Amino acid sequence: MQVWPGQMYPLGATYDGAGTNFAVFSEAANRIELCLLHDDGSETAVELRESDAFVRHAYLPGVMPGQRYGFRAHGPYEPQRGNRCNSAKLLLDPYARAMSGVIDWDEAVYGYHFGRPEVRNDLDSAPHTMASVVVNPYFDWGDDRPPRTAYHETVLYEAHVKGLTMCHPELPDELRGTYAALAHPAIIEHLTKLGVTALELMPVHQFVQDHRLVDAGLTNYWGYNTIGFFAPHNAYASWGDRGQQVLEFKTAVRALHQAGIEVILDVVYNHTAEGSHLGPTLSFRGLDNASYYRLCDDRQYYMDTTGTGNSLLMRSPHVLQLVMDSLRYWVQEMRVDGFRFDLAATLARQFHEVDRLSSFFDLVHQDPVVSQVKLIAEPWDVGEGGYQVGNFPPLWTEWNGKYRDTVRDLWRGEPRTLAEFGSRLTGSSDLYQEDGRRPLASVNFVTCHDGFTLRDLVSYNDKHNQANGEDNRDGERYNRSWNCGAEGPADDPGVRRLRARQMRNFLATLMLSQGVPMLSHGDEFGRSQGGNNNAYCQDNELSWVHWPEPAGPEEDSYEADEEDGAEPDEAAAAEWGDEEQLELLEFVRQMVWLRRDHPVFRRRRFFQGHPIEGTHDELSDIAWCTAGGREMGPRDWQSAHAKSLTVFLNGSSISEPGPRGEPVTDDSFLLMFNAHDQEKEFTVPEHLGRQWQVVVDTDRPRSVADGGGAKVKAGDRLTLTDRSMLVLQRPA
Repeated sequence: MQVWPGQMYPLGATYDGAGTNFAVFSEAANRIELCLLHDDGSETAVELRESDAFVRHAYLPGVMPGQRYGFRAHGPYEPQRGNRCNSAKLLLDPYARAMSGVIDWDEAVYGYHFGRPEVRNDLDSAPHTMASVVVNPYFDWGDDRPPRTAYHETVLYEAHVKGLTMCHPELPDELRGTYAALAHPAIIEHLTKLGVTALELMPVHQFVQDHRLVDAGLTNYWGYNTIGFFAPHNAYASWGDRGQQVLEFKTAVRALHQAGIEVILDVVYNHTAEGSHLGPTLSFRGLDNASYYRLCDDRQYYMDTTGTGNSLLMRSPHVLQLVMDSLRYWVQEMRVDGFRFDLAATLARQFHEVDRLSSFFDLVHQDPVVSQVKLIAEPWDVGEGGYQVGNFPPLWTEWNGKYRDTVRDLWRGEPRTLAEFGSRLTGSSDLYQEDGRRPLASVNFVTCHDGFTLRDLVSYNDKHNQANGEDNRDGERYNRSWNCGAEGPADDPGVRRLRARQMRNFLATLMLSQGVPMLSHGDEFGRSQGGNNNAYCQDNELSWVHWPEPAGPEEDSYEADEEDGAEPDEAAAAEWGDEEQLELLEFVRQMVWLRRDHPVFRRRRFFQGHPIEGTHDELSDIAWCTAGGREMGPRDWQSAHAKSLTVFLNGSSISEPGPRGEPVTDDSFLLMFNAHDQEKEFTVPEHLGRQWQVVVDTDRPRSVADGGGAKVKAGDRLTLTDRSMLVLQRPA
């Protein structure tokens, strides 16, 4: 075998059409061997003799895509000093573009012997671990172009590759649960009809099944356990895991882009799957433990602000390079459109405290590639001072946990909620305005993968996580949920109608709030997890999306509204069936499109609370009224019993211009919220317009009007059902 010196950059395995360059960083190792793995279980070891700036490298002519490989690091094994080199452990390439196989959790993958953590383990891990794979980088992207959807036009849809597609009746069995399924016309048609503009995928970086979960017969379903920051997870590939997963992922991105849908990745750069000091030696730990991880003063232990056993050392130049190289790779080579950063507060911990001016943010802001895509923070971690909603720098948007909590509190009837609800509805200016950001910095959501589904949010007071095997101790205990009078499935038609109304309340509020709305997959159908609010280990039908059977021609009766006020059949109400799922789906679709059709719900600037100069409208851009129709006063906002509100959105007083500098005008709207447990009479305000039309009534399953809603006029009195909302529209 010929071995040429090769180059120190790019790191990883780089195929050029004639051979492959290998480069790996380690300051701790004395020497490193590249091991080419063969299908018969044997390996060919090549020492990487060339070294520049602690990067060992070599070029091997004739090494082609599909070749499996790993590294063996020879060096000090001194855990008390933070060094854990052990040449008996075959190590994954931190820059591997693909990984093959699975880990079987034999004792050999650990650096110590079970029950004797102080004793070094020299068993060969190669037969029991995964392998890195050389990848062919060439792909025909055709005329692919990123959609580059503006934030004010974005509707996010958080989804799990397998969970979204595993049960879809129109998908072939061999495609279900894979990247290829995302490219299937049935999935793309659903997303486009729903009005989704961006698919936010839960982790697709190569992750590892936890040893503890495997022993318990469970799996790491969510995937927040990354071991490969450049590699698409191999279990989601239908074509194979010798590099085929890369081609399959690219094909899915290309198909989604053709439909105008962006792809955003949920990325986990805060920790790795190697866990605590009792975790396995898979990659980073064996190459250069102290350069990759935050170590405690006693350097055999790891500082952990993620709850997973370790945290990456975000002030290390090598970790920062790894993260930035990974982000650029996914944008430039895999063509994704943005990232949602899991536990992003950990990325800001340059030392101990969260620092919004940390090196990581500096690098992102000056990077000509990464700074141009969507950057979404989960603005908290489990460390001290880790809750940082509203504190991330410009360019970043944030999952707004305060929006979630406030909207949940309003609709379950918590006292003294109105004032904060007003702020959340209008883009959370208290969180984002002072640092130059705008309403679009707020990613609004009511539910996400972590916690109750929307249907469970209105069906359970308590979590029911017994299936996770932790005696129901795991998962959030304080969910701000309300079961509407019965815990779990209910036969009572009144309870069922209330739950359906509450789901419509949440969805309508979400779509009519300023900011960027995010739906969680399956909530448009009323998906349930049986009250499990932490289904991270449930890779089964409990957490997969169950798709309703489409209505036949004779059943497609959206136009046949419940105008006669007939009560639903009580026997049919005993189960949440396809008809109810399709009914909710249609409501969500129409709410999304109502938002997309009207820029008054998608403002790029905060409301000013007074008439806008140059718009020739004497009315304020927003007004707040009591249910009686008069302007809200301080006592109205602070009353413990106040649970009703009318909001006026003035479509003729939008301050921001259009893309060519033209004025933006729209219809005006009145949003009437009744979060009381009794019906309440509302008066249409006298001073905000004479003629209105009801376009949304969450008390009615099929209520989003298309020119056919009831006409009302100023001064009219409208009775809103308990826990419901009306939307009235006035043409510009």
